[in-house]
Amino acid sequence: MTLTRLAQITALALMPAPLWAEDLTDAVTGYIEFEPYDSGIILPEQLTEEVWGDITFVDTRSADQFEAGTIPGARHIEWRAVPGRLDDLPEAGKVVLFCNTGSLSAQAVFAARLLGRDNVVVLQSGFLGWQETAAYRP
Repeated sequence: MTLTRLAQITALALMPAPLWAEDLTDAVTGYIEFEPYDSGIILPEQLTEEVWGDITFVDTRSADQFEAGTIPGARHIEWRAVPGRLDDLPEAGKVVLFCNTGSLSAQAVFAARLLGRDNVVVLQSGFLGWQETAAYRP
């Protein structure tokens, strides 16, 4: 940890809780108000063969679920670990995070987008939806 980062963390820790919470609330509210309704999602029906090669898939489920079966070529980063592993996600191109249904991966996407990764989206309906309605399954 750099000295500058340590100073930033210390400053936040010393800041009265209501001020820190207010700043965070303002940041989250600003993000939510700015984003269009359908930003941050992709539907299985949109995963056509034409776009497949330009997407990085990240399975955010447990290691056991990942090993039992996943979208071909997907990387594994458990949903809770995504904010701390942003450097493992490409900064360019579409990055699609998924879990079984989309609920946990949606939380990871929200965190990643708040941290500046606007190329990260959630697969709405998750792995189960992909199995049922994907436009393309290699």
